[in-house]
Formats: sequence, structure tokens, C-alpha cells
Amino acid sequence: MGSDDRVRGWLRRYGTEQIAHPGGTLYAHLCRVSERLAALGCAGDVQVAGLTHAAYGTDGFDLALLDRADRAVLRDLVGAEAEEIVHLYGACDRKRTWRKLAEAGQVFDRFTGQVSTPDAARLRSFTDLSIVNELDVVEQDPTVADRYGAYFRELFASWAPLASAQVSRDAQRVLGP
Repeated sequence: MGSDDRVRGWLRRYGTEQIAHPGGTLYAHLCRVSERLAALGCAGDVQVAGLTHAAYGTDGFDLALLDRADRAVLRDLVGAEAEEIVHLYGACDRKRTWRKLAEAGQVFDRFTGQVSTPDAARLRSFTDLSIVNELDVVEQDPTVADRYGAYFRELFASWAPLASAQVSRDAQRVLGP
């Protein structure tokens, strides 16, 4: 069984096929995010982070599959680099981070209240995952597109220096210029 198959099996065991999410289930969303990251040429650790990005819950989706105290479980499954991306993504306090991300390069941790300054590579992985996640939600739920499309268009344009070029182009394709 390949690594991707192991991760998908783990997600199924944690009930993600029964958890509602725009576009069907959380499992379907996680798979779409990972597959889109792959299609956009993102690295393997970013792809597997996309597949497991909801493990600790997120600021936009509070249901956690794992307690943060059990980070070793996810690390053993996906590797240290992917787990670090998932943790950063899940811990991100979006209100305090997103608007200033491009200028400050800092992520506020909603769990601890601390601030981290990821290196350029980790920041790119975090930004790419964040954009692709929201693009999937926008495409699956037209009400999200209607309500937040202009906000995401402006936000993701400001993140262009941080994001992969192909992810930024995909955001423009989905959200418009």
C-alpha cells in the first residue's frame, strides 16, 4: 500500500467520509485539495499536508481529528515536514494573520497566542495550501463565492509574492483578476 493510500485509509478511519463539508464530505474536500496541489506542481509534502490539513481543526473548521498533543501520530503517518505545515495551517489565527501576512510574514497561533515567522519555503507551503483550500470551498459553495469572492481576490493578490506562481494564477482563474 502506498503512502497516499495509507493516509486516505487513516482519514476514512477517522470518519471524514461522514463529516459534512462544502462539496459533500470532509474526505472529498481533503482529497480535492491534495489533488489540486499536485496538479499545480506543489511538492509532495505540501500535497500530503493538503490531504491532512484538517487534522488539528482550523480557524474556519473547528472539528479536529487529532488532539495537538498527539502530533507524533500524524508525523509518523505523513512525515515531519508535512506535519509541520498541517500544524501551522491548523494553528493559524486567520483574523490576526491573513491581512498582514505578505508584509509581516508572521503567523499568529490561535492555540498558544504566540507568533511564528516561518522561513520562505514554509511560508510558501502555508500560503499555497491556504489559497487552494479556499479555492475549493469557493468552487463547491456558490454562496461563499458570492460573499467572499472579492475579499479572497484582494487577499490572494497581496499574497502573490509568497505563493507559487501557478497557485496565484489558479486563484486569478477561479476568482477573476
